[in-house]
Amino acid sequence: MDVVKLCYFIKMKGRFIMKKLFKVLTCLICALVLCVSTACKPEEKPEEPKEVDYKLGMGVTVNMASSKEKQAQVDATVAAVLLDKDGKIISCRLDAVQNKATLAEGVYTVTNLKTKMELGDDYNMAKYGKDMDMNGDGIVKEWYEQAKAFENYVVGKTAEEVKNIKTAPNAHNYQMATDKALLDAGCTIQITDFISAVYKACVDEQGQSFKGKETAKYTLGVAATSFADTSSTNVTEEKAGAINMYSDFAATVVEDGKIVACLNDAIQPKITFDATGVTETSFVDTKRCLKEDYNMAKYGKDMDMNGDGIVKEWYLQSAEFSKYVLGKTAEEVKNIKTAPNAHNYQMATDKVLLDAGCTIQISDIKAVVAKAVANAR
Repeated sequence: MDVVKLCYFIKMKGRFIMKKLFKVLTCLICALVLCVSTACKPEEKPEEPKEVDYKLGMGVTVNMASSKEKQAQVDATVAAVLLDKDGKIISCRLDAVQNKATLAEGVYTVTNLKTKMELGDDYNMAKYGKDMDMNGDGIVKEWYEQAKAFENYVVGKTAEEVKNIKTAPNAHNYQMATDKALLDAGCTIQITDFISAVYKACVDEQGQSFKGKETAKYTLGVAATSFADTSSTNVTEEKAGAINMYSDFAATVVEDGKIVACLNDAIQPKITFDATGVTETSFVDTKRCLKEDYNMAKYGKDMDMNGDGIVKEWYLQSAEFSKYVLGKTAEEVKNIKTAPNAHNYQMATDKVLLDAGCTIQISDIKAVVAKAVANAR
């Protein structure tokens, strides 16, 4: 091979090698740029769920029309609602007390203090309520099943829409639903007390507002407990008998077993009787709704248990208790410490609660709030 050819070969080989090197370097630079750009690009974080407004409301409707002759009876329907920022129902819970006592020769005997939800199948609507088959399907569901059908029916409705749910009297003059959707769901009982209690809950001016995540998984609970007060007496020669079956109510919003919002209330209906039977029934409103008219500040001076010379009205003390239990579980509520005062009322020992002005007996309130948490679904 002559010198010219050898030089040409070397020149061409050099070009080939340079081209290869250029391509390799180009690939390396591109890869480096890609790695750098990927490394520098911020990692996308999932968007934080929005914080929105919620409100818990509770309403109680009381009826004593069934108290007559030899029977004393207090029917009270309680509703709890969780509302969104537009006042629409996110969830609803119902229960009812049907406190009963029989009267014989001036003596009373309490026969039931359980709620209808607690009674469950033992309420026996399916067995004895055949005249309540108002949709003609031959089936009468138990009270708790019909109540749950109504709870589901009102989801998405506003207070006014609940108030305007149409009813019509049946052969027994019970006001029942006319909407086929509700009837087909098996709700064929009288629904006037449902409507009233849910409406009251929706417009509850003492409801508890709170902020929470838009995606939060809240459960809602409602509860009632009842007892025959020690002021109940049989007929004597001097005076008529009195049967005072009182009830406490609570509603709770719960997340991960802890209270996010809470309300509590109570009723003190009164029934008098003589040897022939019921003579009079009286009920004004719930303690929370009576506000100043409950007159605790005026007549409850012996309830000044924190020694500050002030006795707050019952509804204000109730509200302080509802604030105090926020963040607590059912067990923690049950375990709130109490001690008897001079009148043997079980009152709080925690200075925080006492300084807030909650100096009333809290044993019944504790029990019903813990029960509402346990009932949350």
